[in-house]
Amino acid sequence: MKRPSRWTPLGALLREWRAARGLSQMTLALHAGTSPRHLSYVETGRSQPSRGLLTALAEALELPLRERNELLVAAGYAPAFPASSLDAPEMGLVSAAVSLILEEHEPYPAFAFDRNWDLIQASAGMTRLLEAVRPGGPKNRNILLQLFDPDDMRPAIANWSEVASELLRHLHHEIRRRPTDPRPRTLLARLTAFPGVPDAWRRREPGRPPLPVVTTALHGPDGELRFFSTLTTFVGASEVVADELRIEAMHPADEATRAFCRALAQR
Repeated sequence: MKRPSRWTPLGALLREWRAARGLSQMTLALHAGTSPRHLSYVETGRSQPSRGLLTALAEALELPLRERNELLVAAGYAPAFPASSLDAPEMGLVSAAVSLILEEHEPYPAFAFDRNWDLIQASAGMTRLLEAVRPGGPKNRNILLQLFDPDDMRPAIANWSEVASELLRHLHHEIRRRPTDPRPRTLLARLTAFPGVPDAWRRREPGRPPLPVVTTALHGPDGELRFFSTLTTFVGASEVVADELRIEAMHPADEATRAFCRALAQR
């Protein structure tokens, strides 16, 4: 009789997520309503879990929807959450909501992006602002690459060190939150390879979470432009793409910036 492997795809996923969340088998089993022995058998491939148990484990581990699907697939089940593109017919309401939020923020800048920091949609105010501070606009689609690449938007940011270090804290947080996804680590390696990035930024600072609000200062045509941002998410979404959507709205931090944005919209 063939002995079950201790390194099944499902078991590897569960162990990695447990380690990322700092949970023992005992603690995770209690949160998921099962026994430590049963969880051990699931991790080592000696027992096939039900969909119900996997759902309870995913809930206890606070997995994002995409990772919940991966857990189900690793156990041989169909995904539970659809992952349609934003332009699919079934995503019409979500797509319309994104466009409306961006439009309603005029004449100030706003943009939507996915969990990999790739730009999905920008408002007219955002396009105008970027053109004003860097003729031709950004060259990268990825927002973090725009900010870190010396040949992109980086020279336009007056307080680049403050903004860049804070955004890297968010990226480190994402790496810790999504340990099975290699893309945040790959992005971190690309960003920290650019010149002028301190070595210390390559490592996460334990006990120092990202700040809720950061002011971004840009070199404008007639002086410094200052903005603070708010973030909109689709809380409770049951669709993967909607769950991963982020909309950042940039608000003028002073009257000069507010007047500049209004005047720019009237040209």
